[in-house]
Formats: sequence, structure tokens, C-alpha cells
Amino acid sequence: MNKKEQLHHFIKTYAYRYSEQEFTLASGKKSHHYFNCKEIILVPDRLSLFADYVVNEHIPQVIGSLPEAVGGLTLGADPISYSLSLEYFKQDKIVYPLIVRKETKDHGTKKEIEGQIDKVKSCLVVDDVITTGGSTIKAVEALRRAGIKVESGICILDREEGGKEALLAAGIQMYPVFKKADFI
Repeated sequence: MNKKEQLHHFIKTYAYRYSEQEFTLASGKKSHHYFNCKEIILVPDRLSLFADYVVNEHIPQVIGSLPEAVGGLTLGADPISYSLSLEYFKQDKIVYPLIVRKETKDHGTKKEIEGQIDKVKSCLVVDDVITTGGSTIKAVEALRRAGIKVESGICILDREEGGKEALLAAGIQMYPVFKKADFI
């Protein structure tokens, strides 16, 4: 199996669930199909495979250039951002991970974004799963408020429920590794 086929196998085996009783998704929508991609990004060998595939095959194919930063809304984007940054670092390339808080800190420096935002002008937004795109758009808006250019993104899975279109309307071209149709 190649890397993408291995990732597909991991998602199908560990992250995908079907139930006659509907799941409630983060977006509030209901679905018989549930994808918990934390089962990929919170397990070391699966996360390592994901980062290797995305950095060495997916990003070069769909984006074509080295991003300055990778980041998105905490929690789904955190392991993705760190793993991609580390995979690039193994190749002697610096790509900064950025983490967008769900809420701005109400103490200290009151940061909305953690990371080296003063060293980057652009960011590739990342997320694990998109349904409506709401969480990813929230991250994009925060990054843009910080003066960071965001035009494209990657996610592990597009549930094909309007998220990619909502992101496109917000000026973001999303490049999912997989789509829900790949598993149904």
C-alpha cells in the first residue's frame, strides 16, 4: 500500500463510524456517518504517516510551494500543525505552527494566536474534518485580523456538506486529503 492508501485504511478502520442512530456533529448537523480524525492525529504512527504524506506528496501536488506557516483553530489543528512543522524541519525547512485560540486570552498578553506570527506573512490553514467550514473560517478570520494572508488550506476529510464551498466564498481554496465519498 502507498501512503495515501495506508491513511485511507487507518481512517476507515479507526476514525469512521456508521450508525443507524444519528450522531450530532460539531456543526450541529446530524449524520449516520461520523469521522473522528483525532484517532489519526493523536496516535503517533498514524500522525507520522499523515505528516509524511501531506508534506511530501499532498502539499507539493495541490499547493506547490512551501508554506511559511501552518495553523488553525485549536484542537483539531494543533497536532496537524506541529507534525507538519516537524516534518518540514526534518528536511531543514522552517514552517511555523500557529494555533488560533477559540477565545482570546483574558489575561497576560491576551493573545488570540500562539506562535511566531511576527515571522510570517502567510499561513496555510489546517483542520481535521470540515462539515460547514465554520471552525476553519473562525481560524481564518483570526489569522487575517493579525495581518496574515490566508488563501488555501488542507484538511484530512471534507464531509461534503458545504464546508468547502463556504471556505471558497471566504477566499480559501481547501484541498482535502479525503472526502466522505471515499468511505461511503
